[in-house]
This record gives sequence, structure tokens and C-alpha cells, in this order.
Amino acid sequence: QVQLVESGGGLVQAGGSLRLSCAASGGTFSSFAMGWFRQAPGKEREFVAAISWSGDNGYYADAGKGRFTISRDSTRRTVYLQMNALKPEDTAVYYCKARIPAQGRDYWGQGTQVTVSS
Repeated sequence: QVQLVESGGGLVQAGGSLRLSCAASGGTFSSFAMGWFRQAPGKEREFVAAISWSGDNGYYADAGKGRFTISRDSTRRTVYLQMNALKPEDTAVYYCKARIPAQGRDYWGQGTQVTVSS
């Protein structure tokens, strides 16, 4: 069983920065592809960023390109999302997801709230 715990959310002014963390327990972290998604009130959950199991490849939704950076630390079993130049439209609950090919399934964290004030 894999468990994911997000942290680092909070209230920040527009133009500010936050770094989200997602700590994973269980399973072989180095084999997980990891991603961040977000869900704003009244909207569907959407993709934000993803990183390959090796950490060599990062993928970003257009909304975060140039402002967000995803990274992973296998020693700490943690994936990060550095968010800079935040905008009010970035306000959402941010969720971490682990994709585990060996199990053919995904795991989700409980989410962390990010609120950007104008």
C-alpha cells in the first residue's frame, strides 16, 4: 500500500512563491511516476505537472510553464512542486499522484490548499 501526504500549501499574495511537498510511504518510490494536479471550486481536477520515475523528464500544463518546477528526491521519497509568480487563478486544492506501473494503478494524496490573494 502506498500513502501520499502533501504539505506546503497556504495563503500567499499574488506574485509570491510556495513549495509543495509530497512524501510517499510504501512501495518502491524510485519506480513511481509522480504528478501534481489541482482542483478549484466548481471545476474539474486538472493536470499541473509530472515527473518521470528517473527524474530526468518533467512535464507541465501550459498554465504553469515557466513558473512551476517539479522535482523529486528519492532519498527523502518526496516530490516537490516549486511555484513562483503565483496568480489568483492558481488558487485550488493541489493533489499529489503516484503512478505505479507494476500495480497498474494510481494513488492520490489528500490534497493541500493553495490560496493566492490579489
